[in-house]
Amino acid sequence: MVTVRYWAGAKEAAGRSEEQVAAGTIPELVAMLTSRGRLAEVLPACSLLMDGQAVRPTDGAPIPAAAVVDVLPPFAGG
Repeated sequence: MVTVRYWAGAKEAAGRSEEQVAAGTIPELVAMLTSRGRLAEVLPACSLLMDGQAVRPTDGAPIPAAAVVDVLPPFAGG
């Protein structure tokens, strides 16, 4: 299982801060997440971190067991 943690606008769109999902690769995970209502609108603008390292939505490498994927929308600052 993969732990997916949502931050800021992604958390609001997902309706939760964290969940466990079964996904073997990042593209599989992204496809699963984009099939869900408002999250599909937010996810394309988000950055993904797997165990603290940036990954691309098209990265087909296997997701290690017990990995944590953070979904980070763009942050405004100033």
